[in-house]
Amino acid sequence: MDFLRPASWEEALAAKAEHPTAVPIAGGTDVMVEINFDHRRPEYLLDLNRVGDLYQWEVGEDTVRLGASVPYTRIMEELRAELPGLALASHTVASPQIRNRGGVGGNLGTASPAGDAHPALLAAGAEVEVASAARGTRLIPIDAFYTGVKRNALQPDELIRAVHVKKADGPQQYSKVGTRNAMVIAVCAFGLALHPETRTVRTGIGSAAPTPVRARAAEEFLDAALEEGGFWDNGKIITPSLAKRFADLCSAACNPIDDVRGTASYRRHAVGVMARRTLTWTWESYRGARRTAEGAA
Repeated sequence: MDFLRPASWEEALAAKAEHPTAVPIAGGTDVMVEINFDHRRPEYLLDLNRVGDLYQWEVGEDTVRLGASVPYTRIMEELRAELPGLALASHTVASPQIRNRGGVGGNLGTASPAGDAHPALLAAGAEVEVASAARGTRLIPIDAFYTGVKRNALQPDELIRAVHVKKADGPQQYSKVGTRNAMVIAVCAFGLALHPETRTVRTGIGSAAPTPVRARAAEEFLDAALEEGGFWDNGKIITPSLAKRFADLCSAACNPIDDVRGTASYRRHAVGVMARRTLTWTWESYRGARRTAEGAA
């Protein structure tokens, strides 16, 4: 196994173009596990730790551009206001040591349905910035990024440079079920984001289908119910029947398997429970913010 160590982004792209089978490694929290268990034996490892651009982030007027290797710890500490759902997801990643090393780019590159960042990125409506030496840079909508079990939309000569995530315009939540409280792969996970500016809701489901997915039918149902009931304007409490229907539709969006962490039926049930709870939490946050704004006016 050869070890490639580019010192810049341009050198990294050149190395990937020359060796398309090279496996990128930054935090190494996914790649090293596969190598240690002899599940993968790549001909080349492409070490990106010296590429400083990958550790930077920029907060724009509407969007955060998050470098692929920005550690989860920094997201938790520095971007909680702008990216609350992703910050909550970051809290659930493994241990402090791994949160100090791992970043969103690794989750995206591995594309495991159990990756902790995926539900939050789906709910927020992120875009993945990728580049190659030959074709330059392109943005891939997060909905089009996951193409199969541990497969993504990257071309062989492309690398992930950053993720573009819209700054939260409403409450966001994240929930995860695991077999213990730390150092655990998700049995299932759920992300929810309210977008009051567009009067829409987005979801993200992890570890309950071959890829991370959205519960689109649940989103459409809730969008219509909130609009027809005037909920965005009057701030009424969401009824139990509405929350239950939303939860049932989220469960129906799952296509899980039985494995050592949990059964398919349990995953469907747990996703429904998380959907109902996160909807309650986010809507109460929205109502509280709305009351505060009315009081200030």
